[in-house]
Amino acid sequence: MPRRRSAERGEGNLGCIVWLVLLTLGVLIAWKAVPVKIKSAEFYDYMDEVAKFSAARGTSDSLRKHLLDRADQLEIPLERKNIEIDLSRERVRMKVRYTIPVEFPGYTYNWDFEQEVDRPIFIV
Repeated sequence: MPRRRSAERGEGNLGCIVWLVLLTLGVLIAWKAVPVKIKSAEFYDYMDEVAKFSAARGTSDSLRKHLLDRADQLEIPLERKNIEIDLSRERVRMKVRYTIPVEFPGYTYNWDFEQEVDRPIFIV
């Protein structure tokens, strides 16, 4: 029976260390990015809800105020100038743009969001 040399036994620890570093990096990215994505999705759902129900009774200024209040609650850095609202008799179109900085150790990623809702107005 042939003898194996020690290098062929599969005792390499470097691969395990590399995978642990990659796993740690992936967990860190998810830890920082998932809450930002959840806030963004909650804000989009609120925009859709406002477009469905509040647009029939409100003005574009009142809709803008509703969006700014909700953005403050969710800690989204939204400014008044980055909200476009087109309100007609049949449709409401809202478009918002904002950037959320995601801070990592040694690096800050600016995550840009542009969300748009275009819906018919339902009179309830």
